[in-house]
Amino acid sequence: MSVMIVLALPVNLVAISVLAYAIYYRRHRRADLMFAFVALNVGVFAISALMFNRQVELAMAFGLFAVLSIIRLRSDEISQREVGYYFVSLALGLVNGIGAGAPLASIPLTLLLLATMFVADHPRLAVGVERRTLVLDTVHGTDEELRADLRRRLNCRVLRATVSHVDYVRETMTVDVRYRHLAPLTAATPERAGGVTAPTVTR
Repeated sequence: MSVMIVLALPVNLVAISVLAYAIYYRRHRRADLMFAFVALNVGVFAISALMFNRQVELAMAFGLFAVLSIIRLRSDEISQREVGYYFVSLALGLVNGIGAGAPLASIPLTLLLLATMFVADHPRLAVGVERRTLVLDTVHGTDEELRADLRRRLNCRVLRATVSHVDYVRETMTVDVRYRHLAPLTAATPERAGGVTAPTVTR
């Protein structure tokens, strides 16, 4: 194994630890995705290190990135924010694996990626904004009716409401909503009230 790869490995491990745990997990508390980001990063780093040792052409490196980029974490519980972390985890593995021979370039790029995610996903940039996935006990025919119902139920200003599923048999609809509270909620808010089932809250 190349000496440069041995030196790049701890840099990559520290970088993905900062991204997955210090930044992502401490803000969003999803251990399953934290593990996925670490596994993806280490796997990409291993492949990149093998390519580095065999002096694979740069075109193949870009091909690897393109192939990995089309892989999507397919789940209703995965947001675009997690997809962003996914790509940065991938990029860190490539930067530190392929760039092992140029630490003066790979280390600043690693720091840039971490700093970008720290700032871009900082809670202060989305202060007061919440996201919930709600199951409503009614089906609305228009966006105006849906937003009015959400404002009434949540006492909020609706920023965005996206319908992900409609069940006309049970007359329910699943809605992903982002909103700001108009006033503090009461201390006791039942998990199921007014036809809203099992909300999932993220900030």
